[in-house]
Amino acid sequence: MKTVAIIPSAGMGTRMGSRRKNYLKLLGIPVLAHTLAAFESAKNVESVILVAPAADMEFCRKNIVEKYRLKKVLKIIAGGKERQDSVARGLAAIEITPDIILVHDGARPLVTPELIEAVIKAAADYGGAAAAVPVKDTIKETRGAFIKKTVPREKIWAVQTPQAFRTALLIKARAAAVKSGFTGTDESSLVERLNKKVALVPGLYENIKITTPEDLIAAKAFFEKRMGRGKRGK
Repeated sequence: MKTVAIIPSAGMGTRMGSRRKNYLKLLGIPVLAHTLAAFESAKNVESVILVAPAADMEFCRKNIVEKYRLKKVLKIIAGGKERQDSVARGLAAIEITPDIILVHDGARPLVTPELIEAVIKAAADYGGAAAAVPVKDTIKETRGAFIKKTVPREKIWAVQTPQAFRTALLIKARAAAVKSGFTGTDESSLVERLNKKVALVPGLYENIKITTPEDLIAAKAFFEKRMGRGKRGK
């Protein structure tokens, strides 16, 4: 099935202290280059649309896409105000309608081609799918600064990206969100509003999103461990 990946990478990175968090070096390679390299290696991803800040588009082209020979990145487009807007611009940039649209955070460099392929397959089977991991911590619901109750963690999963959907379903979900003025934090939240099922695909605990300086330290350790197992650091 024809699959196009949209990689939103237009966030400001304020918690990192730098709006260019995705360009910070991780084992000598920019975070974003690590992310895109996984999609370059995923055999069922036909092409990639990178969504970047307007001021950084040329930087991404020269210092990320061309430097690391990422041939599947066919377009680099300017992002919107919110993540949902950036993904919408990515959708609008697709010229030939694919069967599956996959969305992944540019700031999750530890994604693997195997996880990408698993999410694509689940989306083809069920219409929508998202990588996720069961939470490890005890979860509390609060009232103000106090605990209200403990939430059973057996039913709680931390959802990651990649997330993938049949194209018609994602377009319909986005249109419904725009009509009602709803802004979601991920694509599955838009699809859920249509009462459509989104399959959970077992993700990776190491598939963290680089948000704070501590995340960069953790990602470095994960990559070093992965390389120690004989795998490539990309």
